Amino acid sequence: MKGLSRLKIFILNNKCLIVMLCIMILLSSCLSGIVAYSVSNQNGITIVLDAGHGGRDGGSVGANGTIEKEINLEYTLALKEKLVSAGYRVVLTRTGDDGLYSPTASNKKMSDMKARFEIIKEANPNLVISIHMNSFSDSSAHGATTYYRDGDDSGQQCANLIQASLNTYCNAPTETSKVGDYYILNCSYYTAVLIECGFISNPEEEAKLNDDSYKDTFVDAVFSGILLYFGNRLT
Repeated sequence: MKGLSRLKIFILNNKCLIVMLCIMILLSSCLSGIVAYSVSNQNGITIVLDAGHGGRDGGSVGANGTIEKEINLEYTLALKEKLVSAGYRVVLTRTGDDGLYSPTASNKKMSDMKARFEIIKEANPNLVISIHMNSFSDSSAHGATTYYRDGDDSGQQCANLIQASLNTYCNAPTETSKVGDYYILNCSYYTAVLIECGFISNPEEEAKLNDDSYKDTFVDAVFSGILLYFGNRLT
């Protein structure tokens, strides 16, 4: 009994220490394994969300100064919230501004892309979605486009559903998705879709993409396409 009393006294006198230890253990478990954000899934489906570019690689710069890597992450995080609320397990290839390349890598772009592949491989996802913004010399170019890997029938199906949703809710001018020769699509055999959300080289579309209301509408459209994709595969 004396031992138990001493334990109670220790706990009472060291509550702050115990709380701090619990927090440290929790943080350690969150940071181990995949270097990305992840939640336990309720519906058995894992989705990797890839915010394009990061770190030294800022991507394209908009007509009015929008940095692609930053707005890519904004859209990715907004989509993550939608998917998590619907019970999906979500893994992010990056959660902040930093790139994924090794500091000592001679080819940092390739180092970054290989790190993304490793995250995808470890996550073993049902779907990969990569978020980007487009840019073109002709400032009148506009609209969202979805891409899939050549020969990836599931990717084409998902891309078509997302594109159709974007056509309906965001007035995207492209009626169907396209084959895309991108590393993030080609690096694995997982079903993958790359979304060019719009042209930040177009001043009007750049402003629209930076508008919170439009971002919500866009993310809702992508979310709806994803729901349709998994609904179709389960029926």
